[in-house]
Amino acid sequence: MPGTTTQSTPSAPVRSWWGWGWESAHPDDAECTAMGALLPGTLARPLPVPRVADLGIGAPAVQPPASLERLIGTDPARRAAHAMGKAYRDVARALRGRPGRIPDLVAFPSREREVTDLLNWAGERGVAVVPFGGGSSVVGGVEYRGDRHRAVLSLDLTRMNRVLEVDSEGRAARIQAGALGPGLENQLRPHGLTLRHFPQSFEFSTLGGWLATRAGGHYATGRTHIDDFVQSMRVVTPAGTSESWRLPASGAGPSPDRLFLGSEGALGIITEAWVRLQARPVHKASASLAFTDFGAALEAVRALAQSDLAPANCRLLDSGEAALAGAAKDGSSVLVLGFESADAPVDTRLAQAVDLARSHGGRHEPPAARGGGARGDEAVSAWRSAFLRMPYLRDGLARMGAVAETFETAATWDRVPALVEDVRRTVGEAALKISGHPATVNCRLTHVYPDGAAPYFTVLAAGRPGDEVALWDELKTVAGEVLQRHRATITHHHAVGRDHRPGYDRQRPEPFALALRAAKGALDPHGILNPGVLVD
Repeated sequence: MPGTTTQSTPSAPVRSWWGWGWESAHPDDAECTAMGALLPGTLARPLPVPRVADLGIGAPAVQPPASLERLIGTDPARRAAHAMGKAYRDVARALRGRPGRIPDLVAFPSREREVTDLLNWAGERGVAVVPFGGGSSVVGGVEYRGDRHRAVLSLDLTRMNRVLEVDSEGRAARIQAGALGPGLENQLRPHGLTLRHFPQSFEFSTLGGWLATRAGGHYATGRTHIDDFVQSMRVVTPAGTSESWRLPASGAGPSPDRLFLGSEGALGIITEAWVRLQARPVHKASASLAFTDFGAALEAVRALAQSDLAPANCRLLDSGEAALAGAAKDGSSVLVLGFESADAPVDTRLAQAVDLARSHGGRHEPPAARGGGARGDEAVSAWRSAFLRMPYLRDGLARMGAVAETFETAATWDRVPALVEDVRRTVGEAALKISGHPATVNCRLTHVYPDGAAPYFTVLAAGRPGDEVALWDELKTVAGEVLQRHRATITHHHAVGRDHRPGYDRQRPEPFALALRAAKGALDPHGILNPGVLVD
């Protein structure tokens, strides 16, 4: 009509089916090319963004019964988006049009009874069931490999996403497993409470996924894993439903929750859990310190971890990692510190931590001396921005044919210095030998404990055109051998999935493996739950 204006409604962001996060946040061709130019041996121009239409996805190998049809989708785009996680090898395979086994069906239950019905049907028909939360797995945890099952069903739990009950007095909540991080926190906010579990994948991962993978979160000290927040869990298995009592603590035999924490859907489907909450922090303070010597920085972090200061953030970036994050440009390693509290100011604790780090050679320039705010810090801000942006940049480098991936571990303090040096040297030498070009191997500490730390490594290397996945697999095998040599865990917080099975098989005691196989046989008699994960 004349005289009227029409306002357009912004379109909702779209998740990338092949890469990390939102489609709109991915680097464009020009940014990909600029990044590739910094890494010798990459492609001259980026690989095209893959299209579902080019995958040639066929009809499902099995049809669901009429009673379950309303829960199930079979369109190619939905199936492709549930075929893999978000590891480098997943991204590289998608870019080359080789995503692996595409699930035949994708189910979206909205209540527990539907989960049970789907498992019953799948067991009767020999259909593999792969649980799927946010799909952010970086260890092959949400894809099917092999040909032992006639069909594959991806069980997406994100419609089971509600906070069902809040106990404000006991500071706990009963939450459905499919709740994504932001939705979970938004539902807790009116109660003045928070789970305060923020993995890097927070935006794209679920409570059930955190529980099934024993995810590490926001805290660098103290309550580092989701395990520490669990009061009780409810798990649907082909043999029945398990629900543990909600208790503050118990010494009644082996913990039933510990059986399912980290089980990655191989023993049952986690449908809900009671989790411990806390008041939302209102007092926060952060700072960074630079170190010329990485060994001295390690000693400073150990001293902080063994003090009673309990920083929420205590991340040490080596010189390469600090340069990538924009936290230092002079070859220094950088220690990022953060404190928070709902009850009292934390400035004194931060000052004590800074003094402790200074006593080990750390350099700290107060932000106010540079004209900054009293509570701000340029290096901290740079690290935080890079932390959130890095997965998107990794996908951009993958489009240039580069290998850009991370892996993490944990070891006791007596092994950490030699472990870090061995990984840098051995993986770097292997990359040069395999690719013919020098590689960058950086390290940061993401979580620290009184008795050890969790080193997190970044590898940047030129790929072999069309063979990037095999190159990375070779490097990951070399890295796994180094970890085993130092008795460092195959994973600190990324789970086992399928990629870490060789290392996990070596790490676990054989009597425990025997018990785990027996549990798998008892709870999943048809062998349909996430086949190939943890046990065969």
